[in-house]
Amino acid sequence: MNIDLQAREIQPLRGTFARVAAYTGDKPASRYLEATLGVQPEVNFHYRPTWEPEFELFDTARTAVKLADWNALRDPRQFYYANWTMARARQQEAMEANYQFVESRGLIDKIPDAQRSKACEVLMPLRHVAWGANMNNCTICSRGHGTAFTAPAMFHAMDHLAVAQYLTRLGLALGEPGALEAGKNDWLHDPRWQGLRRLVEDSLVVNDPFELFVAQNLAFDGLLYPLIYTHFVDDHLAVQGGTAVAMLTAFMPEWHDESARWVDAVIKVAAAESGDNRALITGWFKTCADQAQAALAPVADMALGAQGSAALAAVRTALDARARKSGLAL
Repeated sequence: MNIDLQAREIQPLRGTFARVAAYTGDKPASRYLEATLGVQPEVNFHYRPTWEPEFELFDTARTAVKLADWNALRDPRQFYYANWTMARARQQEAMEANYQFVESRGLIDKIPDAQRSKACEVLMPLRHVAWGANMNNCTICSRGHGTAFTAPAMFHAMDHLAVAQYLTRLGLALGEPGALEAGKNDWLHDPRWQGLRRLVEDSLVVNDPFELFVAQNLAFDGLLYPLIYTHFVDDHLAVQGGTAVAMLTAFMPEWHDESARWVDAVIKVAAAESGDNRALITGWFKTCADQAQAALAPVADMALGAQGSAALAAVRTALDARARKSGLAL
């Protein structure tokens, strides 16, 4: 008996989901687009939330920013859950390699006592700043509209949790549990931290998700990360024997540079939508950046001494340039 095997080409009836085809046409789409476009519920809600009956369950009116299409706030990294977890897994492997290198060569013990103490003094209270940022991005995800906006915010929230965990692990490596407790006490009682603590706690009750996005992800983080992880850790601490600290915090500046692409893309699209949006977002940014700069001034002085104010001013200048490039009217 002869068996004749033949190949047949089966043409799909559709190139992608109808909700994606409405934006891209009926052609194959990326996994990012299929996980993002048209996913946000828009109609047929059964009830209004009892805690905010003035809004629908998912409501664009929760923010003063007005967009014709919230799916326009695309992430240039094209992160959806699968490739986000793979990217972070690769970074986690790199961090584990850094820890193994530092531990195998005893680099922690080679850090001068003064530099080790300064690293703990400056970095340990920032665990609580990262936790506040985690909470704020959870709020952005909860109250925001459009999967293109809210899904990256949830990824961002978990990234901030990772920052808090890396700082905790660093504290255990540098000074064991006592360093964490000292950082908590400084966060609660040291006058130099109270401005930043007040800023973080006040941000927890901001209800407008886009205002919170501007405050936390553009203004606060845009000043904090370059000041601490570039000027303090890389340029100050590492050259004085603290190279191990730079290796054990390598995730933070790398992550900030990557995530800034998403933040800037969101700001650029929203500001370009209308003059009202641009004016509103610009006002939020100016106010929040001024507040963050004032709150970080004593921290900069504590970390960098006489060079603190100049470093903070340089970081603010760079952040203003970044905001201007994103379309804000500064």
